[in-house]
Amino acid sequence: MARRYYQLPSLTGLNTFDACARHGSFTAAAIELGVTLGAVSRQVKALETELDCPLFLRHHRGVELTPAGIDLFQVLSSSFQQIGRLCQEFKNRAQSSDVTIAATTAFASLWLMPRLGGFWQQCRDINLNHAISDNPADAGFQNADIRIRYGDGRWRGETAVKLFDDRIYPVCGREFAAQIDLRHPRDLLQFPLLQLDSVDPAWTGWDAWLRQWDCDLAQANFRRFNNYVVALQAAEENQGIVLGWHSQVDSLIQRGKLLRLGKFETDAPGSFYLTWDASRPLSDSAGRLRDWLLEIGKR
Repeated sequence: MARRYYQLPSLTGLNTFDACARHGSFTAAAIELGVTLGAVSRQVKALETELDCPLFLRHHRGVELTPAGIDLFQVLSSSFQQIGRLCQEFKNRAQSSDVTIAATTAFASLWLMPRLGGFWQQCRDINLNHAISDNPADAGFQNADIRIRYGDGRWRGETAVKLFDDRIYPVCGREFAAQIDLRHPRDLLQFPLLQLDSVDPAWTGWDAWLRQWDCDLAQANFRRFNNYVVALQAAEENQGIVLGWHSQVDSLIQRGKLLRLGKFETDAPGSFYLTWDASRPLSDSAGRLRDWLLEIGKR
């Protein structure tokens, strides 16, 4: 006989026992299970033999659980109910038209929202919800069906598919740009640098960007923010220079709200990814959103 990992008896036998215990009758259990009365009796007898104890007292008009049978039924019934609820939850997720997508404030407002109208036009049957947070450890962010994350694509327990790469360069407001003759990135050190203090360690800030150009950070004048959208607004108002992630500032440049300074840029060391729980299959609706985003990300 093959060794069972959890040292459980036959699952068919346990299922048959559960039906008999709930009905208090082998005959009613046979009707529920769609088998003969003899098959039920054989399954229960085999289970009692394997456990080496009686589970039922047989009476003329039915059966009664023994103390051992009561103990087994209480544990088995609770376990079957939990398994049933979880399986139903899986089915509900797969059939649900609700999809929650998570993104940072900046990514959601500058890249995602301007594009989602196209998704709604194609998929009006899907109800889209949003979990916006600049902290990837936030519970709402973690519990979303699909997350847009920046990094190396390796997050424990998550399936990740690359959305796109990015590049980084300095930007500022029009009036501020008129004051600057940028010949080398070290020239930026003369001006206020709007620095994002991100809770995401994968995010590239001024420190890392300037080091690539061998700049002396001791000369830098940082003005710190904990929100990228606000830092961009400060740059628009000619209060300093901010690092622009092309995916998020290109539309602002196109509208004339920001100007790119010089031709100096670096490739972002990470990429933007779509991720979801590896242990939880995407619903049909979430899968449609994933496929649509991946197509948009190629453009």
